Amino acid sequence: MDSTTTAIVGFLETVHPYDTLAAADLARLAALFSRRDYAAGDEIYHAGQPLSGLYLIQQGSVEVLEPSGGLISLLGPRNSFGERGLMRDGLAVTTARATEASAILLLTTAEFRRLIAEFPAFERFFGRGRGQEARAADLTTQKVADLMARSPVTALAGDTIRRAAERMRDNHVSSLPVLEGDRLIGIVTTRDMTGRALAAGLDPESPVTAIMTPDPVTLAPGNLGSDILHVMLERRIGHLPVVERDQLVGIVTQTDITRFQAVSSALLVRDAASAAGVADLAAVTARIPRLLMQLVAANNPHEVVTRLVTDIADTVTRRLLALAEAALGPPPVPYLWLACGSQGRQDQTGVSDQDNCLFLDDAVTEADMDYFAELTRRVCDGLNDCGYVYCPGDMMATNPRWRQPVRVWRDYFRGWIARPDPMAQMLASVMFDLRPIGGTAALYRDLQAETLGLASKNSIFVAHMVANSLKHAPPLGLLRGFATLRSGEHRDHIDLKHNGVVPVTDLGRVYALIGALEPVNTRARLEAAEAAGVISVSGARDLIEAYDLIAEVRLENQARLIRSGRKPDNFMAPSDLSDFERSHLRDAFVVVRTMQSAVGQSRGARS
Repeated sequence: MDSTTTAIVGFLETVHPYDTLAAADLARLAALFSRRDYAAGDEIYHAGQPLSGLYLIQQGSVEVLEPSGGLISLLGPRNSFGERGLMRDGLAVTTARATEASAILLLTTAEFRRLIAEFPAFERFFGRGRGQEARAADLTTQKVADLMARSPVTALAGDTIRRAAERMRDNHVSSLPVLEGDRLIGIVTTRDMTGRALAAGLDPESPVTAIMTPDPVTLAPGNLGSDILHVMLERRIGHLPVVERDQLVGIVTQTDITRFQAVSSALLVRDAASAAGVADLAAVTARIPRLLMQLVAANNPHEVVTRLVTDIADTVTRRLLALAEAALGPPPVPYLWLACGSQGRQDQTGVSDQDNCLFLDDAVTEADMDYFAELTRRVCDGLNDCGYVYCPGDMMATNPRWRQPVRVWRDYFRGWIARPDPMAQMLASVMFDLRPIGGTAALYRDLQAETLGLASKNSIFVAHMVANSLKHAPPLGLLRGFATLRSGEHRDHIDLKHNGVVPVTDLGRVYALIGALEPVNTRARLEAAEAAGVISVSGARDLIEAYDLIAEVRLENQARLIRSGRKPDNFMAPSDLSDFERSHLRDAFVVVRTMQSAVGQSRGARS
């Protein structure tokens, strides 16, 4: 091995995913890299040109630019570039230019593709798409960490039997891990209380260690649900402490297993549909976080998770409408309850407020309005009690402005399209995501087609909507990092909603307007835009994969918060991700930024 190859081997050993290769494979690969030197200002490749291969920075700095010239990122040593074009059609989708004297290692396209085909680590690293990894999972494939009860109630070695029994009674538990200091030394159950204490006539002031099972069988958080079932069945026990690094971190019981099997979207929908009142509905929605955690742990695609979560919200809404009608009597004229926002798009996660409105038949009279005012109050109050908090911007059917006859709604939409001022843009952005939930759907059907037709033909309105969609920017920093929040409660975090999924949501809405496309769901809009030729096949594929990754990271972050006993939110510290995950999340944000730039250029051509 010559000195040049030896130097490249030493360098590649510090770069992922090359560091996963065996020594022989790494040495062979290092010999295939060629070195190219660039002076400051030299163009390495230009957007649209065929790529020579994969570029890896050994020394120096490279700026990656949009086709329009806008800066996407500034890369330093150990960063690669050009892979997006190689994974597509071999043509560069960006322009790359050295900003200082730089040494770049080049791997030919053929060798890059061989690496992808031969080594799974490279396919995962450069492939970015994760949708195909989704797999169905049941109890047996769940991790113990997703099934266990955290921070279990415990007893101390010095506690009496009476004290242990009182703790079990007061905390409504059927077992207590017994600790000596921080070390698990045993477990006591209600069966031990009856069989070893009460039936044996032991003094209640005897130590609990006299009746506990010493050195109980334990599992680790990384074990699978199948391990739980096998141990419980083989040893005929119903309580399993979970230990990590000699520390008790949780416990799994037969109750937890039963609860897991009882939580599914179908069961929650069933329970919501038959709920007797708001309290019963709130009990149903309280189970949504655990459902979300299970769905994410089972690697369901994000569009499946959010659709199932939204289905529950739809059922809760329809049940509240039915309860309101039962109390108020039949409605004086037909009406239609519609959701907008995330519920309208069927994109709900574990964090949702309510956005809704009411369409009324044009035969409605002023005297009828009191009925609908009370109906909307009951439904919106009920949604709030169920965790769908009131909209901060008052975009709810309780606001008289959003509770109007169809003729008024038609005037609203025509006015927004004809006079696209900032307020009209904001309102249109919300209302173009409307989806009927309960009532007479025909009240909206014709209006939707009519509005889409008017909007798509008005280039000024579309241009304004495009400009409005660019207000949410992906959180990209220049130095291969993220632009995190600089102050407040979530300092050093990124907002995966407003700077992650919302930019894609806005793009999907714009594509729907341009193509007069009826889907409301974001991913469905992107697919429809591709089918209609609104965006190119390659652009759509990149954007859908980027959206999938961002949306899945958001859900995984929420599931992680739920597992830790916290309320889910949309804020994530990049440090919570591995280097691998950070790299691909940033790549996804770059794709979104590139597509925003493309639609912005289109807007410039229109205006």
